[in-house]
Amino acid sequence: MPTRRGWALFGGSLALGVGGRLLGVFDLFALAAASFALAVAGLVYVRMTRFRLEAVRELRPARVHAGSPSRVELSVRNVAPTRSPVLTARDPFDGGKRWARFLLAPLGPGETARAAYRLPTDERGIYDLGPLQLALSDPFGVAAAAFPAAAATKLTVYPRTDRIAPLPLSRGNDPHAGADHPTALSLAGEDFYALRQYEDGDDPRRVHWGATAKMDELMVRQDEMPWQGRATVLLDVRRGVHTPASLELAVSAAASIVSACWERRSLVRLVTTSGFDSGFAAGARHVEAILEHLAVVQTERGTHVLPVLARLGRQASGGSMAMVTTSAATDADLGGVARLSERYGFVALVLFERSAFDPTTAGQQLAPRSVPSLGTVVRVTGLRPFAAAWEQAIVPSYGSGRPTRPVPRVARR
Repeated sequence: MPTRRGWALFGGSLALGVGGRLLGVFDLFALAAASFALAVAGLVYVRMTRFRLEAVRELRPARVHAGSPSRVELSVRNVAPTRSPVLTARDPFDGGKRWARFLLAPLGPGETARAAYRLPTDERGIYDLGPLQLALSDPFGVAAAAFPAAAATKLTVYPRTDRIAPLPLSRGNDPHAGADHPTALSLAGEDFYALRQYEDGDDPRRVHWGATAKMDELMVRQDEMPWQGRATVLLDVRRGVHTPASLELAVSAAASIVSACWERRSLVRLVTTSGFDSGFAAGARHVEAILEHLAVVQTERGTHVLPVLARLGRQASGGSMAMVTTSAATDADLGGVARLSERYGFVALVLFERSAFDPTTAGQQLAPRSVPSLGTVVRVTGLRPFAAAWEQAIVPSYGSGRPTRPVPRVARR
C-alpha cells in the first residue's frame, strides 16, 4: 500500500496535472506523469517481490524483577530458493508505544541472520511484545507492505525485591519454630484441638452441636494447623492512602516479604484490600502467581481495610502476619491491625512515612505517625529505606536464633 510519501506523490501528480491543464504548460504535464509513474512503479515492486523467511524470537528470560535484564534474541532464515530483498524488522512493545526497528540485509538461500536487543524493565507490569513484522519497501519509499513473522508474546516484570530476612516463625505447630506440640489454632486443619464461642462470619459447618447443647451457646471447633510455617501479607491498595510513588514502594515491600518467606519454605498468602486472596501454598507456581498479581496491582477506590482485617482475624492460622500501608491510614485501621495480635503469633506493621515517598518533604522535620500498641512496627522513612528498616525491626524478633538468609531470588525463568 502507498506510504505517506506515496500518497503525497499521488496528490502532487494530480495537482501538477490540474495546473498544467489550467495554465497550458506542457512541463507540468510531464512532471505529473513522471510522479504518477514513480508511485505506480513502487506499488508494482512491492506487490511483485516475493520472499519466504522463517523467524524465531526468544525472550530470555520472559519473567524478571524490575531492573533485571531481559533480551530478545531473533533469528531469521531464508527458506526461499532466491535471494531475499532488503527488509525492515519491526517488533512493537507495550501495545506499540515503543518499537524495535532494524534493517535486515539480503539473505541467500538457506542463510540465517541473527539480532538481539534489550527490553525496558524499569517498571513492573505485564507487557505485550510483537507480533514481529517484516516490512518490504520500494527503493524510493513510496509503497510498503508488512508481513507477520513471529507471534506475539508477553514479558512479565515483577516488582523490585530486597533481600531481607523472612517473617519470624511464630509459636504453633511449626517444625521451624522448634515446637513439639501445637500452640496455635486454625479454622481448618487436620485434627480436632479445641472449642471456642461462635463469631459472626464463622463457617456454620464447624459448629460443634454437642458442646452447643451442653453449654447453651454456639460453640465452634478449631483444628490443629498443619505442621508448617505460615506467613500472611496484607497489602493496602486503597487510593486514599497512596500516591503513585508510595504504591510502588509498598508493592515492592510486599513482594520482598512474600519471596523471603517462601525461600524459607513457609506457606505464604497474599491478601489485598481490593479483595484479592491467594490462599496458602508453598509451590513455585503459587509464588509466581502472587508476583504476577503484584506486577499489575493498582490502587482502587471504595475499598475498606477493616472488613478485610476482621476476616483475617476469623481465619487466623496462628502463623505470622505483616500489613503494608502508609502513614495516611487512619487510627481505626491501625487499631484493627493491633487486634490481630490476639489471633496471630507474630504481627508486623510496615508503615511508609510521608518522607519515604514525598520528595517535597526533603529537609523537613516531620513527626512520626503515631500507632497503637503493636509489637513490631517497621517505619520506612526517607533516611531509612525499607530493607534497612525491616532488618532493624524484624531481626531482633528472632531472639538468640539467627534468621534464615534467603537463597537466590525466586520465580525467575
